Amino acid sequence: MEKIKSSLMNTYNRFPITVDKAKGSYVWDADGKEYLDFAAGIATCNLGHVPDEVKKSITSQLDHVWHCSNLYQIGPQQQLADLLTEYSCLDQVFFCNSGAEANEAAIKLVRAYNQDNKTIAAFQQSFHGRTMAALSATGQEKLHVGFEPLVQGFTFLTYNDFDSLRWLRENPPAAVMLELVQGEGGVIPADHNWVNALVRICNDEKILIVIDEVQTGMGRTGTLFAYEEYGFEPDIITLAKGLGSGFPIGAMLAKEEVANAFQPGSHASTFGGNPLASAAGVSTLSEIVNSNILDNCMEMSEKLFTGLKKLQEEFPQIKSIRGKGLLVGIVVDGPAIDLVTTGINRNLLITMAGPNVVRLLPALNITENDLLLFFERFRAVLESVSKEVSISE
Repeated sequence: MEKIKSSLMNTYNRFPITVDKAKGSYVWDADGKEYLDFAAGIATCNLGHVPDEVKKSITSQLDHVWHCSNLYQIGPQQQLADLLTEYSCLDQVFFCNSGAEANEAAIKLVRAYNQDNKTIAAFQQSFHGRTMAALSATGQEKLHVGFEPLVQGFTFLTYNDFDSLRWLRENPPAAVMLELVQGEGGVIPADHNWVNALVRICNDEKILIVIDEVQTGMGRTGTLFAYEEYGFEPDIITLAKGLGSGFPIGAMLAKEEVANAFQPGSHASTFGGNPLASAAGVSTLSEIVNSNILDNCMEMSEKLFTGLKKLQEEFPQIKSIRGKGLLVGIVVDGPAIDLVTTGINRNLLITMAGPNVVRLLPALNITENDLLLFFERFRAVLESVSKEVSISE
C-alpha cells in the first residue's frame, strides 16, 4: 500500500484492499479474504466478475487481433453496433472508451446537428463525467471548483420539478441531457409524469433528448435501457460501464437524422470499439438479452427492497430507500462512509452516492443465497454503526 501511495496520483480515497481475484458476486483480497461485492465496479460488472461467456469471447479474440485502427473495418465492432441498434430505438453507434467520452461525443453531436442553437439544458445534481465538456454538463458545483473556466452553453434546471420545465417552453435549448436515475446525485429516479411532460415539450419545441444511460443501461434498472420504462424514444443515448463486463468500452447511439451531423473527421477515438472491447460487448449484450438476466434483476430487486424495508423498521438510521431494479440508494441518518468502511470489516463491499446515501449495485445475476448473505452482513454493519453512535452520544 505504501508503494501504491507513492507512485499513483492522489485522485482516489482508496480503501486498504488489494483485489486479487474475483468471480461472480465475490472478490478476494491479496490475503485471501473473501468479500460479497455489492458495488460491482460501480455498476460495471452487471454479469458478475469474470463471466464465463465473456471470458470465452475475449480469450478467443486474443488469438486473432487485439487492436485495429478505425481506418479499417472491425468485425466485432460492426456486430456490436448491429446488436445495439437492434435492441434499442436508435440507428447508429459511435464507440469510445468510457461514459465521459460517450457524453463528450453526445455534446459534440448536439452542437454539430444544431448550428443555430448550442445551449444544452442539464439538471442539478446530475453527473455526466469528468472530462471538460461532460464536467461542464454536470450539475454539481463542488466538482467544478478549480477547473474553471468551464465549457459554456449549459443551463441547469431542477430535477423532477414541473416549474423548471416552463423554462424549456420559453427558452428552447438545442437539447435536454438527463439521467433517468441520478446515480452519483443520490440514486434519485425521475418521476414518470415529470418525464412525460418534459418529453411533450421537447417534441413540441424540436428539442433533442439525450439520455445518459452510462449507469442505468445494460439491464441495471430491469430493462435493457431505462428509457424503455418511460415509454418514449430519445434522440441520443450514452452507454459504458455494464457494456463490456469491466472491459473499457463506451458508446453513443443516435437516431439516423441526428447521427448524420457527424461526418468523417467530425469525431474519433483511437481505441474506441477495438476488437477486444467489442468482443466483450457482443458477449455481454448477448448474454443479457438471451438469458433470464433481466427477469432475475427484477425478481431480486423486489426481494432486496422488501428486505431493506424490514431493516428500516428495525434500524431508524435508515430514512428512506429508493431506486430502480438493482440500482438502489439507502438514505441514512449520518455519514454513509461509516457504513461503507464498516462493511469492509464485515466482508461486504458497498459504495456511496453522496454524503448520506449508501448505494447498492449488485450483479444482475445475483442469487437468493447472495441476497441472504447480504442481509446477514448488512445487518451486522447497521448494528455496529448503531452501537458506535450510541457510545458517542
